[in-house]
Amino acid sequence: MPDACRKVTVRPQPGLFAGGFAMPLHIESPIDSSTIETLRAGDQVFIDGVLYVARDAAHKRIVEALDRGEEPPFEIAGQTIYYMGPSPAKPGEVIGAAGPTTSGRMDAYAPRLMEAGLKAMIGKGARNRAVKDAVRTHRAVYFAAIGGAGALIAKSIKKAEVVAYEELGAEALRRIEVLNFPATVINDIHGGDLYEEGKQRYKIAPQA
Repeated sequence: MPDACRKVTVRPQPGLFAGGFAMPLHIESPIDSSTIETLRAGDQVFIDGVLYVARDAAHKRIVEALDRGEEPPFEIAGQTIYYMGPSPAKPGEVIGAAGPTTSGRMDAYAPRLMEAGLKAMIGKGARNRAVKDAVRTHRAVYFAAIGGAGALIAKSIKKAEVVAYEELGAEALRRIEVLNFPATVINDIHGGDLYEEGKQRYKIAPQA
């Protein structure tokens, strides 16, 4: 059976997408190219596997390292970055609240990371034109997580560790392992943009 058939399977899941929404896809991260080809704006997904967590301070350092010709603190090619800064974990918990950060803060850095091989990003809010163009050029994907649901999202995070920039605190670079992490495809390699499609769907036609 081809890899794409094993890694992208439709599976009903309880929780955030209940109540009439389309049945989510179940995918693995790192996300392979064949999976990215199948994703369309509006698809709801549950993600299993490894994500890296970074916000703008860490992005700035990573891009500066790349521009100096240095090795970044993790292998970027094929990976997924989640834009998030967790709150402190309570005793016995893996991580604190883990809701998404506004993605526009990373727009200045995202095209450079996709050029280096980054395949997926997770955050909230729309991206600028340069990022959307890079998604198509470098065959990547942008997902949105649910803002305001940080405590619930944290339940999908099974392991978390700081891998670089510990002095940045909540903005340190982290590696997390997730199970049934909920997200929605916003920008795909085919030019789909769920936010723009939503605007058009509800635009009021001008009066004659």
